[in-house]
Amino acid sequence: MPTSNPNEKWLVVVNPNAGKGKGKKDWHKISGILKNEDFTFNPVFTHQRHHAIELTRENIEKGYRRIIVVGGDGTMNEVVNGVFRQKKIPVSKIILGMITVGTGNDWGRMFNIPTDYTEAISTLKKCATFMQDAGIVKYYTGEKKESRYFINIAGLGFDALVVEKTNRQKDKGRKGVFLYFWNILTNLLYYKYTITEITVDGQHIKNETFTISLGIGKYTGGGMMQTPNAIPDDGLFDLTVIKKMRKGEIIRSLKRLYNGTILDHPKVESYTGKKITIDSKPEIYLEVDGESLGHSPIEFDIVPRSVQIIAGCKV
Repeated sequence: MPTSNPNEKWLVVVNPNAGKGKGKKDWHKISGILKNEDFTFNPVFTHQRHHAIELTRENIEKGYRRIIVVGGDGTMNEVVNGVFRQKKIPVSKIILGMITVGTGNDWGRMFNIPTDYTEAISTLKKCATFMQDAGIVKYYTGEKKESRYFINIAGLGFDALVVEKTNRQKDKGRKGVFLYFWNILTNLLYYKYTITEITVDGQHIKNETFTISLGIGKYTGGGMMQTPNAIPDDGLFDLTVIKKMRKGEIIRSLKRLYNGTILDHPKVESYTGKKITIDSKPEIYLEVDGESLGHSPIEFDIVPRSVQIIAGCKV
């Protein structure tokens, strides 16, 4: 593993709104620890959604090769998209680290990133790098076809609805991991199932579907495991399809999302594949890494071992 060179300047992308405003509130403390550990760095602050994409792209073109994200999963997603959108150097040559200040921190949980700032910065200094897979998803916003990269989990159907509701409430100032769980319970009352047609590397599957998760990582929603067997560098997506079931049965099965046994349920199917397409009636909506996007038809492709990240203890 390479050794971190604290004399090389790092770009630090800070989301001041992450984690109930912890990004802003704790930045003085975080920057002080970075200085004490002899990091040379340039901080840049996001001002609105998608700003981190442009900040990352612009600064890589200025010469930065090492980036620390101070934020949550959504900020990391934006930084990754900035890395892929720049054209100056190969994506795999950029090193990404994280100091988690978000609400769920599911990507950090997957890679054993400490939540304690001093420990997280010690992890950055050790610079134990890991090459993880990324995914690219193509989807529609109205009639317009768009694309987005992601490095943790995509959700469709009920999961995308819950994320969209949660993000709206966060924008209005409500925060906390429990917010996601609360939206699961309250939105069960009126959610309608969809008929989905899924193709996994040529295999066709048709179901009445409640929700779909497609994972590179295994954690989402603040510690839920909807894709519990996902391996972040195996070149495959893990796909979990939860089929139509009674609402009471869904509530009784929620504990399975936390203890990793969701795949044992008789109305849950799982698959692995490199290329996955999903269509549905009515349209099914999409979120990736906690960011609400568009709707079906949707295409997923794996980009194997393409993103170089700094991990905690052994993954």
